[in-house]
Amino acid sequence: MTGYDAVVLAGGAARRLGGADKPTLRVGGRTLLDRVLEACADAEETVVVGPRRPTARPVRWAREEPPGGGPLAGLAAGLRQTASATTLVLSADLPFLRAETVRALLAAAATGGPYVEGVLLTDFDGRDQPLVAAYRTEPLRRELALLAAEHGSLAGLPLRLLTDELTLGRFPHPTASFDCDTWEDVATARARIRDDGSVLDEWISAAKAELGIDLDVDTTALLDLARDAAHGVARPAAPLTTFLVGYAAGRAGGGPEAVAEATRKAVALAQGWAAEAAAAEAATAGGGTAGRPAGGGSVAAPAEAGAAAEPTSGGTAEKADDAR
Repeated sequence: MTGYDAVVLAGGAARRLGGADKPTLRVGGRTLLDRVLEACADAEETVVVGPRRPTARPVRWAREEPPGGGPLAGLAAGLRQTASATTLVLSADLPFLRAETVRALLAAAATGGPYVEGVLLTDFDGRDQPLVAAYRTEPLRRELALLAAEHGSLAGLPLRLLTDELTLGRFPHPTASFDCDTWEDVATARARIRDDGSVLDEWISAAKAELGIDLDVDTTALLDLARDAAHGVARPAAPLTTFLVGYAAGRAGGGPEAVAEATRKAVALAQGWAAEAAAAEAATAGGGTAGRPAGGGSVAAPAEAGAAAEPTSGGTAEKADDAR
């Protein structure tokens, strides 16, 4: 993927939210700003334009002139701190923007041809979203300078004055440009996060951010482990076992490999418990008690290890023949 810088505009007044600090509103347990920053985490430089706020990852900060001067003033302030040939421009209130969408947008901009100066995302109605876009940096700087010279200032100017002067491609996406301008939008986003089929991924991302963990793990394997522990041992074993796996992985140095190895061992243990329970249940169903059949004899141990189940020369099978 082509290297890029990201400029995130987070200096709006949020009048339709009653002046609330929109970038810090939480959706799915994370602030809107942090959700956007996660989507562009592989940017070479990320500049957030607006008042400083706590963020889950380090960024550079800039302020538009004057503060609250609008998107063009904010974009100009952000570009003063970037150097890449490609600039990803985002608003700070995009709860459904994902890293894969950002990568696809950047790829579209990179392959658009020599005369394409950027690619805008379009929403489900086909409307342009200039604050979810990848631009070539040089044309942005050129047109912003011309607008500033023509109008004396960029403050308060609409974005269309910039985009109308650029040759732009379009990249359709039905949800990535959904933004939170009103409290109804915020409520819709919060409900959709919980109804989304990826709710577990959302929860894990939120938990990792809250706990300061940057680790990709095989969630399917962990869920399978929890299932095996719950069914093979007891329901409370599921959360306790997954906790122990995490603790063991941490002691082993952390990382996906350590988690995978600890998970493998715990799965084998849980499956062993389940096999023992099944053998005990079968023995009891036969009229005896676990480990002892009704006739008073003993139950042969299940062949869990091939060598243990097979008699060897000089072993118990020959001794039984001698005793006849």
